Amino acid sequence: MNVIVTDEALKQITKLPRPIQTRVLKIVERLEHWPQVSGIKQLTGKWSGCWRIRTGDWRVIFEVKNDVVIIRVAHRKDVYGD
Repeated sequence: MNVIVTDEALKQITKLPRPIQTRVLKIVERLEHWPQVSGIKQLTGKWSGCWRIRTGDWRVIFEVKNDVVIIRVAHRKDVYGD
C-alpha cells in the first residue's frame, strides 16, 4: 500500500531529532504493509477515523483511505491537542 505524508506531517518530521526521524521512517516502511501492522490503535473522539502507532514517546497519526495518509507526528503530550 502507498504511504503518503502530508506537508504538515513532513514539517513535523523534519523538526524532530535525527534518531527520532529514523524511527519514524521505519514506521513509514512498516505502514506500507497495511493492514499487517502490529502496535496500532484506532482513535476515538475528535480523532475518530484515525489510527496511531507509537515509537517511544512519539506518535504517528494516520488515516487509511485508498492509501495510508500520515497526518501528524508529535510527542505524546502534544499529539492530540489542537
